[in-house]
Order: sequence, then C-alpha cells, then structure tokens
Amino acid sequence: PQGSEKAKTFVHAFLKRSMPKMKDEAIQDMLTRKAVVLEHYPKKKTKQKRKKTKGFTAKQRRELRLFEIEPEQQRYAIFLPLHELWKQYIRDLCHGLKPDAQPHMIQSKLLKADLHGAIVTVTKSKCPSYVGITGIILQEFKHVFKIITKEDKLKVVPKLNNVFSLELDGFISYIYGSKFLLRASERSAKKFKLKGTIDL
Repeated sequence: PQGSEKAKTFVHAFLKRSMPKMKDEAIQDMLTRKAVVLEHYPKKKTKQKRKKTKGFTAKQRRELRLFEIEPEQQRYAIFLPLHELWKQYIRDLCHGLKPDAQPHMIQSKLLKADLHGAIVTVTKSKCPSYVGITGIILQEFKHVFKIITKEDKLKVVPKLNNVFSLELDGFISYIYGSKFLLRASERSAKKFKLKGTIDL
C-alpha cells in the first residue's frame, strides 16, 4: 500500500537525518530487521566541588594569640560565674547528683563532660611543686590544663604524671591525667575502659 511506502520513506529520511554518519546500507539493514534504536548521549553533569572552609593553622593561631588570656583578665573572680554555670551543667548531665546516684554512672559522665569552669586540685604529682594547686579550669588542651588560682595566677599544669580531684555536691572524683591525654572534643567520643589499677 501507498501508506506503508510513505512511512518507509519517512523513517529512512528520519534515520538519515538523525544519524548522518551511518551509511545507507546500514540504515536499510536496520529497517529490514524492523528494530530501530536511536542512540542518545546525555550531557554529563559536572559536579560542583564543595569548597572546604579553611580554618587557621596552629602557627596562625599562635600569631593571632587566639588562646591567650590577657593579664588584666587573669582574675579568679571574673570566672566564678563560669564555675556556677559548670555546676549547673553537671547537675543536669547527671540528673541532679542525688545521694542515691551510682558513683560509676557519675564517673562515666564526668569522663566525657566539658571541664571548662570546673574547680580542680592537684592531689598527687611526680613533681611536688604542682601538689596543692587549686583553681578554675579556663582552658583544656591535649596535654595541659590552664588553671586560674584564687591568688589570680594563671598556672599551666601538665596532665601527665598528675592526679586531679574534682568536688561537686559532696561527690569527689579523681582524674588521672596520664589517662586523660585527649582534647575535650576527642574525649566526648572516646570509650573509656575500666582498669583495676591506675598509676601516675
């Protein structure tokens, strides 16, 4: 019939226009098999690279003195409100520090808690000059605590070979600095294992 010839001619012309690189014999072969697959090449989407926000390097932080406390700010009384906030934070964290609270539960909470604002005392040390230092923790680093004493002196106390005591609402906890050599952010995710004996 005349309609089928027109359809054949249209398809041949369409394929020729759609695939100009294909030879007439190949087009005719496709038509005789009555199976036509048109190739489609979608445009590749270019992924936009996310820009990483660059922070300061350790050298830049030192040069900018970001973590240094100015001498006029090194006063014990200034940081007493911070200590009051810390006490409330620990009470909320430990659900009230009630007398019937399990000591090991409170201890496990304190191991991962933020200690900025806590009042600590060095109770044992391989260096006798550190024993008895008491004050509010202003900064915690991987290896040291920066503590402001009641005498308005900023002390840098290493964690290694020191034992610190921490008292709140009658509950006294001991921090073995040698097992505490972590940044505060790393400590919150660490799983601490119970050990029978702990040395300095």
